[in-house]
Amino acid sequence: MQVLQGKIIVITGAASGIGAETARQLAAQGAVPILTGRSKVKLQQVSDTIGGKHGVYEMDVTDDAAVQSVIRTIAGDYGRIDVLLNNAGFGVFELLEDTPLERFEAMMDTNYMGIVRCTKAVLPVMKAQGEGHIVNVASMAGKLSTAKASGYAATKHAVLGFTNAIRPELAGMRIAVTAINPGPIDTPFLKSADPSGDYFNRLKGFMLQPEQVSAAIVKAIRKRTPEVDLPWTASVGIRIYGLFPRMADRLAGRWLNRK
Repeated sequence: MQVLQGKIIVITGAASGIGAETARQLAAQGAVPILTGRSKVKLQQVSDTIGGKHGVYEMDVTDDAAVQSVIRTIAGDYGRIDVLLNNAGFGVFELLEDTPLERFEAMMDTNYMGIVRCTKAVLPVMKAQGEGHIVNVASMAGKLSTAKASGYAATKHAVLGFTNAIRPELAGMRIAVTAINPGPIDTPFLKSADPSGDYFNRLKGFMLQPEQVSAAIVKAIRKRTPEVDLPWTASVGIRIYGLFPRMADRLAGRWLNRK
C-alpha cells in the first residue's frame, strides 16, 4: 500500500462502474484518485462514497480542448500526475446492418480517440516530472471479436494496438504502459450495450464483478504490469483460438456468439 500513498491518479469515466469502484479502492490504499467524467452530478455522487482525499473534475474525453484544459488544471492543482487510468468508454451490441455509421464513429471517438487525447495531454506532464504510468482499459473483445460487436470490438483492437505501440516509445521516459483486458462485467456499461438483458442473462454465471476488475487494476498500478487479462481462463482460450481458429469456431462459436 505504501507504493500508492499520495499518488495522484486521474481516472476517466469515473462516474460509475469500474471507474468509480477503482477510485474507491485506490483511495482506501492511500492514493489520491481524481474523478473525471461528463456528468458533474454523477461524479459528485461517487465522490460522496470516497472517504480519502480525492478530486472531481468535469471532462468530456471527446472534446480535445476540454481534455487539454482539465489535464493542465489537474497538474497545476496537484503538482503532478502519477497515473492516468483511461477507463471511459461505451458499447452497443447490434448487427452490422443495424448499426448506423454515426454509432461506429461515436464509439471510436470515445473508446479510442478519447484515450489518444488524454494520453497526449498527460504526456508532457509525465515527461517533465521524469516518470509516470498510463493504464488503458481495453477488453477481451480487443483480442477476440464476436457477432454483434463489430463496432465495439474494433475500438478495443485499436486501443490494444495503440497501447502496445506506445509502451516501447515511452519506456525511455520511465513511463510505464498497461493494458487491462476484462471479459464481460456486471456494470451499467452492459445494461447500456444490451438493453434487452438477453446477453446478461446468458452469461450471468460467468460475469466478472466490478470489485474483481478494480482490484486487478489497482494491483497492476502497484506493480506496473504491462498487461492483465481477466479472467485468466479466457486468455488461455484466446491463445488456443489464435492457434486453431477454424476448430475453435466449430467447437465454441455458438458459446462465444451469445449476444
